[in-house]
Amino acid sequence: MQLDNQHYTIQGVDVLGIAEQFGLPLYVYDADKIIEKIALLRSSFSGVNLKIKYAAKALTNVSILKLMHQQGIEMDSVSVNEARMGMLAGFTPGQIMFTPSGVSFEEIREAIELGLQLNVDSLPLLEWVGENYGSSVPVSIRINPHIEEGGNIKISTGHADSKFGISILQRDDIRALVDQHQISVVGLHVHTGSDFKNANAFLRGAEVLFELASDYPDLKFIDFGSGFKVAYKAGDHVTDIVDLGAKVSAAFQEFCQRYGRELELWFEPGKFLVSECGHLLVKTNIVKENPARTFVAVDSGLNHLIRPMMYDSYHDIKNVSNPTGPEQVYTVVGYICETDTFATDRSLPEVRPNDVLSFENGGAYGFSMASNYNARFRPAEVLVYSGTPYLIRQRDTFEDLMRGQDVLDFAKISNQLVNAE
Repeated sequence: MQLDNQHYTIQGVDVLGIAEQFGLPLYVYDADKIIEKIALLRSSFSGVNLKIKYAAKALTNVSILKLMHQQGIEMDSVSVNEARMGMLAGFTPGQIMFTPSGVSFEEIREAIELGLQLNVDSLPLLEWVGENYGSSVPVSIRINPHIEEGGNIKISTGHADSKFGISILQRDDIRALVDQHQISVVGLHVHTGSDFKNANAFLRGAEVLFELASDYPDLKFIDFGSGFKVAYKAGDHVTDIVDLGAKVSAAFQEFCQRYGRELELWFEPGKFLVSECGHLLVKTNIVKENPARTFVAVDSGLNHLIRPMMYDSYHDIKNVSNPTGPEQVYTVVGYICETDTFATDRSLPEVRPNDVLSFENGGAYGFSMASNYNARFRPAEVLVYSGTPYLIRQRDTFEDLMRGQDVLDFAKISNQLVNAE
């Protein structure tokens, strides 16, 4: 989002015009920003056989998935339904990595029947695959390397107490099951969490996988997951992708020489690709002055953007209606019957009733974690592509809230019970 002549724009399109055209609250995504991030990743890892698998859980709108497919990106899914959305967007089953966590064996069977690339997350699952499919289903194995780095503990997934992956200390158990059932292991995977500031976490994870690779002579890829840190505010320390690419690529090339042939290097970015493309536009309902602070209450809440409440995340806020107004201090809150504070004591250009505000970095885990809590509608979604805004999801309606509910007729049931007596 750019400030041009005192108007915020996305690809030259006036943001207030988008708000007026599609209504509020509204998620708006900038396709150019996604394409820019893809290009940065590719150029940073230019010396290796790179595959980028978009972690669809970050933003699952099918039009976003189609954009990824158009850009030559493949996909990572954590549920069969995500994978089915990807197939609707044009991905072949073979382009979709399926990395479940504690799901039922029925869902695993469905994924295998669809032809997805299975990433095994536990010894019981590895044993089940071996007993039911033997060598006929090639798998990747997700390793927990016992590395704790990154941001919030809720998104740190590679430490010893995490539920994710098979502990590296169980290396012999993995190998025993693979040998017993002649399981075809074609990939090794590690994802230690999110918001890493430098290459160290990836290089430490790489050392674990490179050592483990000697157990498996038929590997096709090594998968480092993701976790690249993006900027949420001015001055934020972000992952230096160029430096990361150079260091990880060099380590990977050296490993391939030792291994005896070139493998594919996979990454599964989600937040990195879509976080900065997203803007949640909301309307100011009231400005409430209390003795302690001034509240700005907007027509949104944790039902639309839960990250500040769940992860204590920071999201920059722009006053789209009054970008050059005098700065004042506000606490920005939502309309949910819970404490849903977006920002405390935040300096913003003067906010007035009906002003349009934009929560930045709304692309990742914004709409995808949205709900109908308090019987509120989920917002519409718009994608700005080649200078034109397109509606890619309609706003919820009351019929959407009621869909699937069967309303009992208690009087009729009571009469039936009386008659049965």
